Amino acid sequence: MNLPIPKGYMPSLIMLFAGLLPSIAQADELNGADTAWILTSTALVLFMTLPGLALFYAGLVRVKNVLSVLMQCFAITCMASVIWFAYGYGLAFGDGGDMNQWIGSFGNFFMADITRDSMSGTIPETVFAMFQMTFAIITPALVVGGFAERMKFSAMLLFSAIWLSIVYAPVCHWVWGGGWLGDMGLLDFAGGTVVHVNAGVAAIVAAMVLGNRKGFGKVAMPPHNMTMTLTGASMLWVGWFGFNAGSALAANGDAGMAMLVTHIGAAAGSLAWMFMEWVRHGKPSVLGIVTGMVAGLGTITPASGFVGPVAALIIGLSAGVICYAATGFIKRKLKIDDSLDVFPVHGVGGVIGTLFAGLFVGTLGGVGLAEGMTTGGQVWVQFIGVAATFVYCAVVTWVILKVVDAIVGLRVNEDEETEGLDIVLHDETGYNI
Repeated sequence: MNLPIPKGYMPSLIMLFAGLLPSIAQADELNGADTAWILTSTALVLFMTLPGLALFYAGLVRVKNVLSVLMQCFAITCMASVIWFAYGYGLAFGDGGDMNQWIGSFGNFFMADITRDSMSGTIPETVFAMFQMTFAIITPALVVGGFAERMKFSAMLLFSAIWLSIVYAPVCHWVWGGGWLGDMGLLDFAGGTVVHVNAGVAAIVAAMVLGNRKGFGKVAMPPHNMTMTLTGASMLWVGWFGFNAGSALAANGDAGMAMLVTHIGAAAGSLAWMFMEWVRHGKPSVLGIVTGMVAGLGTITPASGFVGPVAALIIGLSAGVICYAATGFIKRKLKIDDSLDVFPVHGVGGVIGTLFAGLFVGTLGGVGLAEGMTTGGQVWVQFIGVAATFVYCAVVTWVILKVVDAIVGLRVNEDEETEGLDIVLHDETGYNI
């Protein structure tokens, strides 16, 4: 039915339509749906560190050290944010010219090149930079679990600042910023090498350099508050949807599949770890099921944008079994006091997930191999990415720790460790009941 347009309304309608034209012209540049999703994902990933990881870690330590871990996660969040703003973003994602295969730009200090109108694909560059900032926050925060209950707060701050600058930022550039691993074709959708292998290796190197906690292997050191740990783990699970699905950098099918496989990987990892522990010890534990969840999430992370649900189930189950075995091997056989099992969960999980990304990308509903690439060739590229990250991180982390030790000393003394870091370093206690 054709309705007549009242006299005098036509000019108004023409002006209204003309007013819409700029928005239409900008549609190919700024995508509102993509921008809204990455804004949401940014908040979710920050939620992973505060309060998710902070509560998860705090519940796992002894009561005398609960505040120290919360403080470390909070302080790293603040410090990493400023470093990323000052120069970290440029090092990771800037154009390094002749050095671009290895490092980004040294010139974009304080994000001077980013304006309100700067774009990164279909989203504002401010949103992209902030999203990547949350990854730069959680990675050094994960490392805290390797030296929990014995490192000085001043040493932690200095170590984390240097490590973020010369370990995390370069590896991030290699993979996501236009560096040599990305050019080689490494598949790392959301941080198998950049986040999990990096954090896991740094944690176990720190644990070895500092030495074991007083009484390790002789005195029981159970988590003081499993309710807190379960709460933090649940927050991590929810936040991880932003971590993985947000890494699609768009509100599209890749994000949807990444969210689906992330959830399947987490669930499968939880069940596998729980049943492994049930068979070995006769009872399933809350600690086991939540640790299996983190292992499943860390392992699916690099593959999340490249594999289908069946592959995600296999990856999650593998994570629960292998990471569980790795935890016992490192603590009981190697007798290394990686306090909160960062390396066996994140490091080993990151290695498995990165290799499996190459194995399953062309099968079981994966997105398909790049033109001219075979499964064997892709797995080899994945292995090179893992090996390069592992070696670089291990060597440079060791050097940083030795330098920090020479400047401020790494570890509190035995009496201070016995009293607990909450009182010794912060003059506070976690509970006043």
